[in-house]
Formats: sequence, structure tokens, C-alpha cells
Amino acid sequence: MTLHVGAGTFLPVKDDDACRHAMHTEHFEIRLSTIRNLIDHLGEVIAVGTTSCRTLEAVAAKYGEIKACSGNTDIFLYPGVKFNCIDGLITNFHLPESTLIMLISAFYGYDKTMAAYKVAVEEKYRFFSFGDAMFIR
Repeated sequence: MTLHVGAGTFLPVKDDDACRHAMHTEHFEIRLSTIRNLIDHLGEVIAVGTTSCRTLEAVAAKYGEIKACSGNTDIFLYPGVKFNCIDGLITNFHLPESTLIMLISAFYGYDKTMAAYKVAVEEKYRFFSFGDAMFIR
């Protein structure tokens, strides 16, 4: 599975209403071999990275299922959005106010996300896409 991530993914959300934040368009491709792996493990879809999560959720939202396809997505996952595909997520710790920390908060819940980040700061974890990771369900 591939998602061509643009630099805008890492920019802070500047609007006080997160629902009005517009993501730039990114191109994705999900291969048939990926779909076969998902079908074999249905019920336990663990996205490795926010990129995988956004790609799977964009396809599920558009087609009602995961299928081999390619296209563009401007999906922005923020608190309150329903997840249709993934059961868990392995992700880096991301910068405050980014679309990525909002995605994590949407999946894991704001309070639990903030508690995890508090520990990460206290323990001096590395942030952004170069650092330590967490597994959430």
C-alpha cells in the first residue's frame, strides 16, 4: 500500500474549528496482495503508521469496504470521525496541533492521547517521524 504524503500533512491546524481544516490531496494505491492480507486477518487490522491508517480509512469511507484501487484523498481524521477499518495503530509521537496528533486523538480518545504524550515528554521520547512509537487499540 502506498500513500504519497505531502508536506502539508505535518503543518499545524490553524483553524479553531478542526472540522474546517482542509487537507491537501494525496495519491494512494492499494494493491490486490494487500487486500488478500487484510481478508486473511479480518478483524485484526493494525495500521502501521498514520499514512496506512488514512489510506485504509479513506477507501473504506468511499467504497464501504477495502478494495484494490488507486486515487486521491484529502481525508483528515479528527476527533468525532468514525473509523471503519482499523482495529489498532502503531504510530510515532507527533507534534502538537498537527493533523497526525488529531488522527491519534480521534482513534484513541483525547484524554488517553494526552496522557500518553505526557509520559512521552517526561521520559524524553523522540517526537515527529524520527522517534519512539506507540501501539494503541
